[in-house]
Amino acid sequence: MNQMLDLSPHNPVPELSRSTFACFKSIGKARANDLFAKWLSAICILMLIGLFLPWTQSIRARGTVTSLTPDQRPQTIHAIIPGRVEQWYVQEGQLVQKGDTILRLSEVKPEYFDPKLLERTADQINAKELTGRSYEEKVHALDAQIDALTAGLRIKLEQAQNKILQARYKLQSDSIRVVAAETEIKVADDQYARGNQQFKEGLISKVELERRQVAQQRANATLIDARNKLLDARNELLNAQLEINGIRNDYRDKLSKAESEKFASMSQMYTTEAEVSKMQVDLANYTVRAGNYYVTAPQQGYITKAVVTGLGETVKEGDALVSVMPASPELAVELYVRPMDMPLMAKGQKVRFVFDGWPSIVFSGWPNTSYGTFGGKVVAIDNFISPNGKYRILVGPDPDDRPWPNALRVGGGSVGFALMKDVPIWYELWRQINGFPPDLYTDAQLMSINADAKR
Repeated sequence: MNQMLDLSPHNPVPELSRSTFACFKSIGKARANDLFAKWLSAICILMLIGLFLPWTQSIRARGTVTSLTPDQRPQTIHAIIPGRVEQWYVQEGQLVQKGDTILRLSEVKPEYFDPKLLERTADQINAKELTGRSYEEKVHALDAQIDALTAGLRIKLEQAQNKILQARYKLQSDSIRVVAAETEIKVADDQYARGNQQFKEGLISKVELERRQVAQQRANATLIDARNKLLDARNELLNAQLEINGIRNDYRDKLSKAESEKFASMSQMYTTEAEVSKMQVDLANYTVRAGNYYVTAPQQGYITKAVVTGLGETVKEGDALVSVMPASPELAVELYVRPMDMPLMAKGQKVRFVFDGWPSIVFSGWPNTSYGTFGGKVVAIDNFISPNGKYRILVGPDPDDRPWPNALRVGGGSVGFALMKDVPIWYELWRQINGFPPDLYTDAQLMSINADAKR
């Protein structure tokens, strides 16, 4: 083959001159390779220099617009009592003031159907109160009866004591009389014995002896009579002493009966008072229940959605009726940050926001060149992780920054940027590749960066 072409090291291929051919003259010499190489070199040099440019680290988190306080967030009004929807007084989107009537319910439970339930319950309470006062008067009357019985017992006992004293004095008198009769009969016996001896001796007459004998018999009769009276006095003393016990037993029975009736009346009185209290509670409950037939707005706001629609629909206790959005909520943003970034967040930390629907140009690494962002300040940090695996942070408006747009609505989306530290771009790339958290700023550095971002 080489022999055919006559090619050899000693016989090389002759060079062709580009000028001898018309096609080479038309194409010319290609300079694209040299230009591409120059551009590529310049880009590489710029990129290498750009790796040393400063970059502001930030924590980026997605969030939604909410309100700063729980009472200014959208709320649902529930039915306090079961009922039937009778009338609507508002429509969706309407502004209502606090206390404005939203809808009216009617009763569905049979025990509350009576239209005069409150009046009849009040009448029952009055009747029970009169019954209680009657028992109270009976207790007072029984107290008076017990006092009278006590006074009567005291008088009867005094009378019985007087009878005992009289019986004792009579017993003493009869005892003295018996002693006197015994002395008298002893004297009569002695006189009769001496008279009989004298009669035998003829010193006295028969008549004198008989007179002494009569005196002896009269003394015996007196003694017997005195002894009988003494026995009667003893019996009277015993009877007087027994009468005291009888009086005490009789009055104890009467007092026990009166006190028993008194305690029974007091028990009835207290039972009636308890029934009155229960009926008063029922009346208060009926009154409050009657007031719950009208569902009113808890605060100024807009009717956003009627959960229960139409008339005649029955609702249960606790069912949602209508949702209300407060008219002038103090807006905030709830952000959700990763657990890795959570230790870098603190209350009072400044955050920049981009709200959905507002034009903005954001360079997260160069906050000074961003446009259309709004300032915020961290006001609360959850101590427990949310169901989505992130921590919730509540951010309110920054009073030192420009105000947030008036057209913001609760539920709108937003993106928050928590600014950290200035580092070279190569370090930020290296941190992102290795998954390291951003560097934390000191308070003085944060204040300086936020001031530059506002300008």
